[in-house]
Amino acid sequence: MLQEADIGVGISGVEGMQAVMASDFAIAQFCFLERLLLVHGHWCYRRITTMICYFFYKNIAFGFTLFYFEAYASFSGQAAYNDWYMSLFNVFFTSLPVIALGVFEQDVSARFCLQFPLLYQEGLQNILFRWARIFGWMFNGVCSSTIIFFFSTSILKHQAFRHGGQVSGMEVLGATMYTCIVWTVNCQIALAISYFTWIQHLVIWGSIAFWYLFLFVYGSIKPTFSTTAYKVLVEACGPSPMYWFITLLVVISALVPYFTYTAFERRFFPLYHSLIQWARHEGIYEDPVLQTIPVHRNHVGFTARVEAGIEHFKNKIRHSHNGDRVTGLQNDSH
Repeated sequence: MLQEADIGVGISGVEGMQAVMASDFAIAQFCFLERLLLVHGHWCYRRITTMICYFFYKNIAFGFTLFYFEAYASFSGQAAYNDWYMSLFNVFFTSLPVIALGVFEQDVSARFCLQFPLLYQEGLQNILFRWARIFGWMFNGVCSSTIIFFFSTSILKHQAFRHGGQVSGMEVLGATMYTCIVWTVNCQIALAISYFTWIQHLVIWGSIAFWYLFLFVYGSIKPTFSTTAYKVLVEACGPSPMYWFITLLVVISALVPYFTYTAFERRFFPLYHSLIQWARHEGIYEDPVLQTIPVHRNHVGFTARVEAGIEHFKNKIRHSHNGDRVTGLQNDSH
């Protein structure tokens, strides 16, 4: 039974440790099962689904800027970013916030998870990991990349970037777009997080600060190694007000679609955890509306139910065929 289940929970007791050794989770008493399912089960589902959707978002937001640039450069092979920019994107600049989200995120406190057991239905109904939600995050990534690329290129094109009147080059465009991407994807995860600790603040804003530190240190190395990043922050981007204005404008514009959708959803089509968060904020803990949220039919395990129906249908045909054979043998005997 433990091996056939999606997740096996074993209870250690006088019966022995055989079930515990074959299980995924082990508890000492049966009463701990309530907290395991309603609290940690809901938190784990929320963390995993948000983390996976965010992975889709941030990589699409980064990758589509490369595609747009290649189309903009007539597929000439000109690189939009420095090689080390692309290598370190998923290693240093966007990795730690995702880990912090998967470890510390709590959309609702443990007390409210136990007070409103219907929250557990979000996992059973697969509300947070439907295809519509996954494609929504992917579309958000496309929107962010589109805004970042076209806003950056349109503002920098034919504009005096430095005090001497010089226009920006490819190295400035690449550093500016990359800065906007780092800011956007990290601010995006800050909007998606419901439970902030000092660790979340450290990894999110620290990842952004580390980008500037890296650009400064890497740009100080001799140009034979740093190539297009040589002195790009100290001599080109840093002293230019246009660079900081573009960063602020593009980041705010790229976050507007997600912020607008979230505000609209919470106002007109709130999910159950959103209602609990609203009740916690307003101090309304016994609102009868929260107790009468309809529970929809469970759509998880559709394939298993189809296979069970097919097997049941085969058994009916087999039994019907066996019955016909028995009837024929009886008629032959007569």
